[in-house]
Amino acid sequence: MSTDKFSQVILPLKDKLFRLALSIVGDKRESEDIVQDVLLKLWTKKEEWDEIENLEAYCFRSTRNLAFDQIATANARLTDPTDLSGESLRFIDEENPHSQLVKKERLSLIEECTKELSDNQRLVFQLRDIEGMSYKEIAEIANISEELVKVSLFRARKKIREMLSNLDNYGIEPHT
Repeated sequence: MSTDKFSQVILPLKDKLFRLALSIVGDKRESEDIVQDVLLKLWTKKEEWDEIENLEAYCFRSTRNLAFDQIATANARLTDPTDLSGESLRFIDEENPHSQLVKKERLSLIEECTKELSDNQRLVFQLRDIEGMSYKEIAEIANISEELVKVSLFRARKKIREMLSNLDNYGIEPHT
């Protein structure tokens, strides 16, 4: 694979890889280091690129594994590995300031809710609902079956929906 292919296939993934690393480790600089390490590792193994069936999934899996390794080795200095509030997350601006504020607050609530998910559910939720990946791609990255991806995503969405519902009701259960 040539340097052109690296520029065309791998480099465009760097923002997505960064968001994945950030969702796992919660630190912007550490996430940048992880992505840089993954890209460097891929560059040094360019002779093997043609042997990799799905290069994009390989990049995501490498980023995920390195991020989890970073958590394991630096657990003492990390305070909150699931904080997604980094400056690098960019979302489409809406037409007026009120709707921007509402979306920002809702996103903040969802980020807080994702902290309550298991690692597997958080990873699947991040890759599917934020990165827009297919079930098959997520299964390859997470090294689990597509059915388990669907189950984990269902449970993650359900838990987030329940937490948001409780917040909307100020934590008060409705009378039935």
